[in-house]
Amino acid sequence: MSTASDAAVLRIADAIGALIEAWGFKRNMGRLWALLYLEPQPLSAAEIGTRLELSSGAVSMLLGELQQWSAVKKTWVPGERRDYYEAETNIWKPVSRVFRERELRWVQTALETFEATQANLGEPPPDDPRAGHVAARVVGLTQLAQVGAHLLEAMLAGESIDSLPLKTMGELAQAAAAARDKK
Repeated sequence: MSTASDAAVLRIADAIGALIEAWGFKRNMGRLWALLYLEPQPLSAAEIGTRLELSSGAVSMLLGELQQWSAVKKTWVPGERRDYYEAETNIWKPVSRVFRERELRWVQTALETFEATQANLGEPPPDDPRAGHVAARVVGLTQLAQVGAHLLEAMLAGESIDSLPLKTMGELAQAAAAARDKK
């Protein structure tokens, strides 16, 4: 492999590592996936460690985590006894798994809390403007979480996503704020 190719692979691996880290995962998970994604042949754990300057223990842990997210898979190389690994090249597969198992769950948990709080608040007393303000904001958060859950579910189902509900919701929130400010 040429030096220019080695440098390019590491530069891209570092960029993907930073992106993955911003998404809440370990930087080296992104670096390892990118290395495997860019290489034409599967690599052994030892080769991965050498290329990324990681210990064998770190590589082993990272490979296990990436396999759990369906981002890396173990593969067989004819004539070789040790394990080799390759990246999942259908990038949507691990991304959709993260959306389904992490982000959607977070939004649904928040939605459940918002709905329960909204039900517990009931109708605010007319002589308590703060209670009315809090109740209105909880309604807005509930609607936002409903839209977010719907968008994630539609995206995961492969449906087209219409941004109109988001635009409408933003306009409704602005109108409600304007009406409140006039009082």
